[in-house]
Amino acid sequence: MSPSALSSADINLGTNPNDLEPYWMPFTANRQFKNAPRLLVEAKDMHYTNAEGRKILDGTAGLWCVNAGHGRQPIIEAVQKQVATMDYAPGFQMGHPMSFALAARLATMMPGDLDHVFFTNSGSEAVDTALKIALAYHHAKGNAARRILIGRARGYHGVGFGGLSVGGMAPNKRQFGNLLGAVDHLQHTHSLEHNAFSRGQPTWGSHLADELETLAELHGAHSIAAVIVEPMAGSTGVLIPPIGYLERLRKICNHHGILLIFDEVITGFGRLGASFACERFDLIPDIVTCAKGLTNATVPMGGVIVRKHIYDTLINNSEEPIELFHGYTYSGHPLACAAALATLELYHTEGLFERAAELESYWEEGVHSLSEAPHVIDVRNMGLAAGIELEPRPDAPTARAFEMFLKCYDDGVLIRTTADTITLSPPLIIEHSQIDKIFSTISECLSKVA
Repeated sequence: MSPSALSSADINLGTNPNDLEPYWMPFTANRQFKNAPRLLVEAKDMHYTNAEGRKILDGTAGLWCVNAGHGRQPIIEAVQKQVATMDYAPGFQMGHPMSFALAARLATMMPGDLDHVFFTNSGSEAVDTALKIALAYHHAKGNAARRILIGRARGYHGVGFGGLSVGGMAPNKRQFGNLLGAVDHLQHTHSLEHNAFSRGQPTWGSHLADELETLAELHGAHSIAAVIVEPMAGSTGVLIPPIGYLERLRKICNHHGILLIFDEVITGFGRLGASFACERFDLIPDIVTCAKGLTNATVPMGGVIVRKHIYDTLINNSEEPIELFHGYTYSGHPLACAAALATLELYHTEGLFERAAELESYWEEGVHSLSEAPHVIDVRNMGLAAGIELEPRPDAPTARAFEMFLKCYDDGVLIRTTADTITLSPPLIIEHSQIDKIFSTISECLSKVA
C-alpha cells in the first residue's frame, strides 16, 4: 500500500498512518520502506497480524526479544496493575520495592557470585554501563592504567559510543568516526573453510582465543581493563563459539587480571536452552549484560549483573558518598520491573528454558534440511537460533538475502537478514508444525530467488 493510498480513516483506526514521512526509522532503508510499507498492527502468541489482516508467523521473536510469545496475559495484567498503582518512581536516592525484588530474582538465576544488578533501559545502555563499571572497578583498585577495552570483529554491542567502539560490525561504524580510542579487537571465529555446516559448536577454532595473549603482549596486560564478547554472536549472523573457545578466553583473562564481559542481550533468557549462555557453558564471566527477553519486550529494560567482588570493590573503596556516578532516569522503572517479574515467573511456570533445550534437536534438523538448498553456503545452529548464509550476488551483496526477507514475509513468515545471512530466533513457545512451516517456507522461497 502506498502512502498516498492511506486515508485519514485509516489513521483514526490506528492501523495505517496517513503520513509515513515524519518517522525516521532505525536500521531501515527508509525510502524503500515508505514506498512499500510493511505495517504490523496486532500480535498474539506466535503470530503478528499486518495492516492487510494477514497472519505472519514470527520466526525472530520480534528482534530476538519476545521469548515467551506475544500478548501473554500474565505480563499484560502485571503492567496494567502497576501503572494503575504507581506509574513512576525516581531511582536516584529513592527506590521502590519491585526493583529490589527483581534484582534478587535475577541473582538467583545466575551462576556463582554474579549477584548484583544495575538496571538500564536497553542492551546498548547495558553494554556502555558494563564498560564503565569495568573501568571504574580498576580505578577503585588503584589500577587506573587499565583502560584498554577489547572487543571482537563482527561483534554487536549496541549503538552507544562504547558499544560501537568495542563492536566489530563495520557498517554500523562507517558514518561515525569519533569513537573511543583505547580499543582493540580479537578476530572473529567464523570460517567457511573449517566450520561450514557444523551442527552446534564447531570443533575448529578454540585457538583463536589465544589472540588475546598477543594483544596482552602488544598493549601490556596491565593496560587492558576488559574483554567483551557475545557467547554466541547473534546480530552478525549467528556465529557459534568453537568448542573450548570461551573457556580459553576465561583462562587467559584470569591469568592477566582482565575482566571478562559476556554480552548476553540475545543469549539470555532461554535462547540457548538455559537461563544464560554462561550456565550452558558452565562459565562465570565477571560481568553479564542482559535486556530483550528480560521483559519479553513488553517494556524496554536492560541490566548489568556483576560478581560480588566487583560490587564490593566499588562500594567499599569509594571516597565519595555516591560510589558510581552513573545511572538513567528510567533505571528500574516500575512498569519494566512489573513486566520483568511477570516474565521471569512465566518462564519458570511454563518451563520455557527447558522447552527450548528439548526443541533444539528438532530445530537443528530443520536448519540442516536447508544444507542442499539453492544459494546456501553454510547453516549454523545452537539452542533456538540459526544462521543460514547465502552466497552473495557478485554485483549486489546483501540483495539476495533481502529479497528472501520480502518473499518470506509475503508467504507469511517473518525472518531477519544481516548481510547475506538469514537469522532465525523464534519464541520459545514454538510448536513442531511451526518449525516445519518456517523451514519449508524458506526452502520454497530459496527456489524462487535468482
